[in-house]
Order: sequence, then C-alpha cells, then structure tokens
Amino acid sequence: MADAPAEITHKRVLRIAFPIVLSNATVPILGMVDTGVVGQLGEAVPIGAVGIGAVILTAVYSIFAFLRMGTTGLTSQAFGAGRTGEVAAMLTRALMIGLASGIAIIALQGPLFVGAFLVSPASAEVEALAGEYMAIRVWSAPAMIALFGMTGWLIALERTRAVLVLQVAMNGVNIVLDLWFVLGLDLGVTGVAWATFVAEWSGLILGLWLCRDVWGVPAWRDWNRVFDRVQLTRMMAVNRDILLRSLMLQVIFVSFLLTGGDFGDVTLASNQVLLQFLHISSQALDGFAFAAEALVGQAFGQGSVARLRRAAILTSLWALAIVVAMALAFALWGGAIIDLMAKAPEVQAEAREFILYICIAPVVGVAAFMLDGIFIGATRAGDMRDMMALSLLIYILSAVALVPWLGNHGLWLALLISFIARAVTLWQRYPALEASVAPGPQDGAVSAR
Repeated sequence: MADAPAEITHKRVLRIAFPIVLSNATVPILGMVDTGVVGQLGEAVPIGAVGIGAVILTAVYSIFAFLRMGTTGLTSQAFGAGRTGEVAAMLTRALMIGLASGIAIIALQGPLFVGAFLVSPASAEVEALAGEYMAIRVWSAPAMIALFGMTGWLIALERTRAVLVLQVAMNGVNIVLDLWFVLGLDLGVTGVAWATFVAEWSGLILGLWLCRDVWGVPAWRDWNRVFDRVQLTRMMAVNRDILLRSLMLQVIFVSFLLTGGDFGDVTLASNQVLLQFLHISSQALDGFAFAAEALVGQAFGQGSVARLRRAAILTSLWALAIVVAMALAFALWGGAIIDLMAKAPEVQAEAREFILYICIAPVVGVAAFMLDGIFIGATRAGDMRDMMALSLLIYILSAVALVPWLGNHGLWLALLISFIARAVTLWQRYPALEASVAPGPQDGAVSAR
C-alpha cells in the first residue's frame, strides 16, 4: 500500500473515475445475456422468473450498499492520515460484516422471499421457478455483500483499475457459464442461477487476490485492532446513517413509479423508460462521485482543507462536463433511444412528451450527486441522513401540490425539486464539513496544476 499522492490533478481524477465508468458499462450487458439465454427456451415463464428473481435479490443486496460507501470514506481517511494498520484492519472489518450479513440473508431467506412475492405477486408458475432461482443464488449472498466492502476499500486507495478487472472478470465468467449451463447443458433457469453463484464466489476469490498486498500487513489479523470498540462504533454509526439516507432516497424513486402508475399503464411504462436515462447518467457520474469520496476522504485524513476543496472542485467540474454532454445527447437522440427501448407507439408518444425532463435532470441533479460523494468521503453521514429526510419531505409536499394540478408533469417537477433540495440542504452543511477537518501538517497551498 503506497503513500497517498500529494497532488490532486485532473489526470489523477480521471485515473480514478474512468475505470469505474467502464466497469458500470459492463453491468447492463450481463442482464441482457441472462434474459437472452432464457429467452432461447421459447417460453415466457422462464424470462419472468429470472427477471423477478433478480429484481428481488438485487433489492435485498442493495440495502447493504452502505457497506461500500462507509468503507470508502473511513478507509480513505485512514489512508490519507498514513495509518497503514487501520487501512488493513478496515478491510477485515468490511469483509466480516459482508460475510455475516450474507449468512443472515441465507438464514432469513424464507420470510424474505415470501414477503417479496406478497409485495410483487406473479403467476404461480413464475413464482415457483423464481423460487428455484433464488434458492440457488442466495447462497452467494456472503460473497456478494463482502464484495461491496472490498470494492469500497479498493476505491479508497484509488485502485479502481482493480475494480474494473473484478467486474469484467465476474461478468465474463457469468456470461460464459450462462451459455454453457443453459444452452449447452439445458439447465434452464437454474443454470442461470448457478452461473451467477459461481461468478460471485469467483469474484470474491479474485478480489482477495487483488488485495493480496494487505495480507502482508500484520494489522489485518490484529484482532484487538480489528475489534477496537471506538473504530467499530464509528463504522456502525456511519453505515447506519448511510443506510437510512439510502432507504429514504429509494422511497422517493419507488413512490415516483407508484404514483405514475395511477395515471395508467402507458404513463407507468413511459416513466420507467425515461428513468433508464437517469440510471445511465448516474452510472456515468459514479466514477467522479467515487473519485470525490476517495480524494476528499484522503484530504480529510491529512487534515487539509485546501486539498479537500481542490478534490471537490476538480471532481465536480468533470462531473458537470459529463452531464452537460449527456443532456445534449439526450436532447438530440433521446427520441430515437426511446423508440429502441419501447416498441408500443402509445408508450413512445407518451415518453417523448416528457423528454425535456430527462435532459434537465442530469444537470439539475449533478450537484446533489457530487455532494453525496464529498460527504461520504468526509464520513458526514449524519448530515446526509438529516438532509435527505428534509429533501424527502420537500418532495412529498411538492408532489402533493403539483400532481393534482399538473398530473405526470407535476410528478416529474417534484422529482427535480427533490434533486435541488438535496443539493441545497447539503450545501448548507458544507461549511460545517470543512470546519470539522482537524488541521494537519500537510495543510496549506496546493499546486493548481
């Protein structure tokens, strides 16, 4: 584990961000292959089973995304402060929490899956086949959640190329096994599940190898350090607040979809299509938000407000450039993309009516997205939780006021207002973030190169 570099430059930001952007770009490919191979079976039920099974497990696993964010913030601060032993111990803690959480999901799989089907019912045939799919995949839950922590640790050390290698390797193994198990061995839906199971455990093994340098640092197995009460309490508090913040953010998007459904199936479908544009934007912004997490965290650990500001400014400038380019692309080609995603003429027409919102949304939302990364790096999770609660309230009040008056336009406006509220409320807490930086010996002027 090398010392944290002293300078924060455009080149350094891009070196962190681009591997994450490329890594995210591989994710939709796997979903397409999963759907494509079961689609070759010539029946609708297998496609529905894999779809609903994957959605349920993804929803369950996404609850633990806090482990990735919390690990990045805490590890980057320790890295910036030169606390090599704590950096090593953080990886051990993250892996232990991930493995324990996965084991808990395995133990609770019965009530979890029953509850999921109650919330999102399907036909008896689809539910039965989806149950078989999930009963296999759930056994890789420890590996999948542990990978959240491992990924956060690698990002904190700016080793995003390793994250890219890990993602590409996992998806590659999954795709090859999909083709072999389903088309070659005719295992059907269970073949897709076994392919993912093997890929996720293989990913964890590869990740442990990619982190191999840390195993030479005795602190990773110094149990007094790993179970240090102060550090564990801090980690739990940060993760708890990030989890609460993330759940409230999900409430906004889930309620957006459910409210859109009140306007009919066509509006529901068009909103779902348009949300994919926001997902694309967020995937592109992830690289720069992750760069902010790592660089801000390191600056925080170094006790340098100057470096913190530079990290925040450079990463945000690149993020702004990306979203402006994406907004222009959506304005020019959004209609054509909609036509590719939805073949129903009525859905195409409805989505085109609201295309302006997906051109505006990335630009309006970039400040909130980047401030999230900055606050994660500074581990100001309590501020994130509180400001998200306020933003959720503003979103609800906006929806209540605008939806009865403007219909689906009002719903989209309420979503945009929630983005603005998140940015404004976090920005108001930014001075307190800087004030919380403990002055370090490395504070001072930073090269503007």
